[in-house]
Amino acid sequence: MLDLLAQTGLNAVYAASYISLVAVGLVLIFGVMGVINFAHGELFMAGAYAIVALYADLHVPFFIAVAIGLLFVGCLGLLMEKTLFRPLKDNPLGGLVASIGFLMILQALAVMGFGVRMVHIPPVTQEVIVFSDKVRLPVARFYVIIAAIVLLSALWYFLKRTKFGWALRASAQDPEAAALQGISITMTARIAMFIGAGLAGIAGALTAPLVSVNPHMGHSVIVTAFIVIIVGGVGSLEGAIVASVAYALVHTFVTTFYDGVLADIVGLSLMLVVLIVKPTGLFGSADRA
Repeated sequence: MLDLLAQTGLNAVYAASYISLVAVGLVLIFGVMGVINFAHGELFMAGAYAIVALYADLHVPFFIAVAIGLLFVGCLGLLMEKTLFRPLKDNPLGGLVASIGFLMILQALAVMGFGVRMVHIPPVTQEVIVFSDKVRLPVARFYVIIAAIVLLSALWYFLKRTKFGWALRASAQDPEAAALQGISITMTARIAMFIGAGLAGIAGALTAPLVSVNPHMGHSVIVTAFIVIIVGGVGSLEGAIVASVAYALVHTFVTTFYDGVLADIVGLSLMLVVLIVKPTGLFGSADRA
């Protein structure tokens, strides 16, 4: 029993790692630009298909393919900022509707380029980290965990200790005051969109060899990300990380000991309970919400 609990805990840490990357990217975009990017799950999908094209089809070394995938999806984010969100910044619903349209375009491009079938990518490595006879962590999952720790730590340092990070935080808190201080709102929006999209892209790229890649794989990811940011508090990066860990633990343990459908219901119930007890989320405030 202890081995099963330990193995389930490791699986939950892996799930929390890629969920937190996606959720933090979504929060960053919302915090700085004030738009809900419904295409964020498809940016995750685009990162996975970048690995299909580069690593599986063209045999580019995996980590080089991941780096290229990150840059590719980050550039997709810049494209969305310039063509969708910036022209519609004064329309509260415009960005949301435009992101839904972009979602459909990305899905259509994925179907045209790779078909509707599920794609299974050759494993990056068959190595496993052995803790005991029944507790093991595939090294490919370990890569995802390490990447989440490194990237989220780097993002924290960027936001808290650098000039550009301070500019992003100022733009998120009060865009008009930030503009009066000489901060370019357009530039901070570009940075937020590149980083936010890039985090979703690298999450998709790193998990691609571990899942079945398909044009609709972003749906469940974006639903999970929305649950996480609502539980953590809309606009709170710390809340998104804490809620990712809590959600992954609950969902993984319920899936292991009962089933996946019940785990989804429990996850939604967790969100409803948090909203009833604290409508702004665990780390949210009335001002921020």
